[in-house]
Amino acid sequence: MDNLLIFGRNAVLEILRDRNHAQKQTNSINAMYVQTNSKGLGEHFSLAKKLKLVVKEVPQSKLDEMSEGERHGGVIVALSAVEYVEISELLPQSDQAPPPFLLLCDGIEDPHNLGALIRTAEAAGVTGIILPKRRNVSVTSAVYTASAGAAAHMKIARVTNLVDTIKLLKENGFWVYGAEADGEPYTKVDFSGSSIALIIGSEGRGLSRLVRESCDVVVSVPMHGKINSLNASVCGGVLMFEIAKVMYKLEVIK
Repeated sequence: MDNLLIFGRNAVLEILRDRNHAQKQTNSINAMYVQTNSKGLGEHFSLAKKLKLVVKEVPQSKLDEMSEGERHGGVIVALSAVEYVEISELLPQSDQAPPPFLLLCDGIEDPHNLGALIRTAEAAGVTGIILPKRRNVSVTSAVYTASAGAAAHMKIARVTNLVDTIKLLKENGFWVYGAEADGEPYTKVDFSGSSIALIIGSEGRGLSRLVRESCDVVVSVPMHGKINSLNASVCGGVLMFEIAKVMYKLEVIK
């Protein structure tokens, strides 16, 4: 599944008006691309701001490439390969058992890593995944393919601010764990007793400072070889199945 590109001023404006008027799920729009110094897009920018869209200014050559030479009028919107859910759909329900188990991604830029994380999350019984709108790959065709179709079966939300989202999760009873190489070994951590949010950081930088400071506990995967770090998706896989083992009492681990 590829991102659907809508280009042309009138076509893009109708998409934005429709999302705004019907208050539809605006997370289905990955981004709006606008030609640098383009004029006459006041309503486009106004609606994009109301819808909290990511707006990227790019040269005309980029838009020409995206539209494959078709007339684009200086603006393109990219619709996602999947329909994202609202964050409210991932919060605990009164009769929910076991409690929710969420995966949060903080700066995952490699589509194959995100796809692998989604695939593992679905297999481990994760309730839903939260992605930041900025500095993190969205669910593109490459991500969807790498997930082996698991993205179609997983509730995925996109948020503007990951730190604010963590605060919301804590207010709703979540215990938040971040993964870092210098954290507490996961073998010494008790994952039982509450809703859980696990955060996996970027491939090179790990967790961002504010996200790390927002975690209740920072955990690590103990290393016994000569290599001192794991791929983000591998680290996430180890921790997701360890948490699932505790939360689901081995029921999903066959």
